[in-house]
Amino acid sequence: MKTKKDKVNKVVLAYSGGLDTSVIVPWLKENYGCEVITFTANLGQGDDELVGLEEKAIASGASKAYVVDLREEFLTEYAFPTMQASATYERLYLLGTSFARPVTAKKMVEVANAEGADAISHGCTGKGNDQVRFELTVKALNPFLRIIAPWREWEIRSREDALEYAAAHNVPVVQSKKSIYSRDRNIWHLSHEGGVLEDPWAEPEEDMFILTIAPEKAPDKAQYVTIDFKKGMPVAVDGDPLGPVHLLEKLNEIGGAHGVGRADLVENRLVGMKSRGVYETPGGTILYVAHQGLESICLDRDTLHYKDVVAQRFAELVYFGKWFTPLRESIGDFVARTQERVTGAVRVKLYKGNCTVVGRKSPYSLYREDFATFGQDDVYDQSDAEGFINLFGLPLKVRALIDHQNQRTAELEAPDYTEFKRD
Repeated sequence: MKTKKDKVNKVVLAYSGGLDTSVIVPWLKENYGCEVITFTANLGQGDDELVGLEEKAIASGASKAYVVDLREEFLTEYAFPTMQASATYERLYLLGTSFARPVTAKKMVEVANAEGADAISHGCTGKGNDQVRFELTVKALNPFLRIIAPWREWEIRSREDALEYAAAHNVPVVQSKKSIYSRDRNIWHLSHEGGVLEDPWAEPEEDMFILTIAPEKAPDKAQYVTIDFKKGMPVAVDGDPLGPVHLLEKLNEIGGAHGVGRADLVENRLVGMKSRGVYETPGGTILYVAHQGLESICLDRDTLHYKDVVAQRFAELVYFGKWFTPLRESIGDFVARTQERVTGAVRVKLYKGNCTVVGRKSPYSLYREDFATFGQDDVYDQSDAEGFINLFGLPLKVRALIDHQNQRTAELEAPDYTEFKRD
């Protein structure tokens, strides 16, 4: 229980409309004596999670409720740039929840500034990554805002406690069967945690999946999809120009029907523990595969290889909630520079959970058939390779010569290279 000196005047609360955040509204008013404004980001989680939220927030005690459509900003400024970087956390996770938090928190800060609020609140637990992602964004964009995290303060410890508190404060709560899984959904992905997944040996139950069909039940006939990119951004599917939201919705539908985009991993949380998550990212998986296929012909070797080096660091920064940091922004600038010639089309083949590049073309392609051919050509003198190999392999040769000489001497002496000179 906070004392009077800790009182705040106005709080912007990240609000989902679920039991926890609904209870937080009266809890903030009771413990901080403050006005509460709720904020909900539409990130493509589905209409069933958004309908009636404003009315419910007001009925719970909020003075005002924001519901803002951030889907296009979410994709063009967070998801697609991460895809362009080929950033994947611990080999499998395409970071769908990780970059959903900074876009939400950024807009919350803007609302707080406009409303004259002096604090921001969220319903993240003290054991997860999301609390870090929310709070680092707030600190980076407005360090004067206070952050209130009820799960680190209150005495509510169970669903039953929350229901009892809701009843005592006349908070409207729709009683429904609670899923055994903890889920987070947006237009990019759907994550599953908890339940049987807490046993890393247990196979996920098929009825858990929502966006993707089981690969073994997917169509027996492969589907080919062509995706057009302009400067690394996807702009069309099968020749049909689409905006970011409609494009990803279409790829989610196509990929999900073929069981594409499932990932099961035990990941290292930022807070120190390991946790198991199962993710469904059908459209995002298709974009990652297609984009990398296009980069293979548009980027030179040094740039492509260096991108792979920084991709892991980029992924860590996103996962750790460090979106608004100098290093993440600098790597982002580098990635954006590499995308200036990543324009063209990629054809992928979808079949029973697999997504494979089967064709790629670009006006900026560095691939030259006349250079790569195994047949006779006039642009590559194969005899040039001998001198190149001699220079490229010189360090290996020198090392081998030293080892050869040292094996014949009892004591290590300065090597005499004269005996290896050619006549």
